[in-house]
Amino acid sequence: MQTLNTDVLIIGAGIIGASTAYFLSKQGLQVLLCDAGQSGTKASGVNFGGVRRQGRPLSQMPLAMRSHELWGQLSELIGIDGEYIRCGHLKVAFTEQDMDRLQAYNSSVASCGLDLQWLDAGQVHSRYPWLSRDIVGASLCPADGHANPRLVSPALSWAAQQSGTRLMEHCRITSSCYDGRHFQSETADQQRIQSRFVVNTAGAWAGNIAAMFGEAVPLTEIYPQMGVTEPLPSIMNVVLGVQGGGLYARQVARGNIIFGGSRAHSVTAGYARPSQQSVSMLLSRLAGLIPGIANAHVIRFWSGVEGATPDLNPCLGPSSTTPGLFHGFGYSGAGFQVGLASGEVLAQLIATGNSPIPIEDFRIDRFTADSGKL
Repeated sequence: MQTLNTDVLIIGAGIIGASTAYFLSKQGLQVLLCDAGQSGTKASGVNFGGVRRQGRPLSQMPLAMRSHELWGQLSELIGIDGEYIRCGHLKVAFTEQDMDRLQAYNSSVASCGLDLQWLDAGQVHSRYPWLSRDIVGASLCPADGHANPRLVSPALSWAAQQSGTRLMEHCRITSSCYDGRHFQSETADQQRIQSRFVVNTAGAWAGNIAAMFGEAVPLTEIYPQMGVTEPLPSIMNVVLGVQGGGLYARQVARGNIIFGGSRAHSVTAGYARPSQQSVSMLLSRLAGLIPGIANAHVIRFWSGVEGATPDLNPCLGPSSTTPGLFHGFGYSGAGFQVGLASGEVLAQLIATGNSPIPIEDFRIDRFTADSGKL
């Protein structure tokens, strides 16, 4: 059995794993980035592409704000713009009760620097005449936006490689243990990897890696369902969300409107396909939000597989059982925007032992009986 030696083994080459590899390689560490499939083709490459801070819980705001800074440097980091646009994120309300919830949220994050703007019904209809007349109010975060995950996630892996990372695709880790000095990990194709550190960024499959080190996490699979229309005249100048969930949408430069908000049907663990029932529900919601595109042709539906935690917060930081092991998973369908800062945090923890971003709420052991959080 061939043995590969490296400073850091990263399991999972999505946006968080690739970001971690990039920042570690920039600091001179030897990094091996492994993925069971191809880099950036799971949830990191097939998600909606929203790059928003609005709507995130207060505990995630420091991470989201740092990521916002890094997104502003995207071209410098990965060599392309990734179709990243800061067009604003508009969250709309259809009822007075949802308006109250939106305003309560805005008050709770007032000190975070989001520059949220409250719009009443008249202002919404004046600025966005293509939206439903049933909307009673909205909150605008003007510097949020969207990007193309099919470009950004693979480009991060490329940038990491340019900085010295070694990428191994179709390399599934079947076992890993810590011998007191090094991690000994084995792959499905009979290779052994010896490393000083292991980073678990395996997405929906990260619970299996954590279990190898005695860290049981109540991680469940979710299957966000999305669709895309034919190219349409440009009408949307903002990313849309609805208070209470159920629908989100954005329009790209080519005119296609990308939308989502329902759940696909799970065929078997790790896989999903569009559900006829949820497709019909999603199309009805979209037509209700943007009446002018009710007759537009939808050219494709798809889904991805993401790992979700009970509190919808990620597991980010050091292992509770094993020195040198770090986790970054469980983003519950909202990891694309914070992926860059998550990778930076993990790299800082490995290289220096600390990070300026508070991550106490993201401890992996918070779900255990003795954590005090059950």
